[in-house]
Amino acid sequence: MTEVGGIAADQLASYVERIERLEEEKANMMADIKEVYGEAKALGYDVKILRDIIRLRKMEDHQRSEQEEILETYKRALGMS
Repeated sequence: MTEVGGIAADQLASYVERIERLEEEKANMMADIKEVYGEAKALGYDVKILRDIIRLRKMEDHQRSEQEEILETYKRALGMS
């Protein structure tokens, strides 16, 4: 193992290479996701709403309920309900 200035160069290079591979995989995944949204849009689906649905599905039930209650409260306060 080569050390430069107290840094294990081989180990550092290994981390950098792993991160680069993961970043490349992430970019490929993002391109795939963009393509799926494009397909949905082409079929008439509202992409903004799809993104909201994805975000909501990631939440726990109690978090989602709490957020919906707060939203309804704000809407009522603004005369939107």
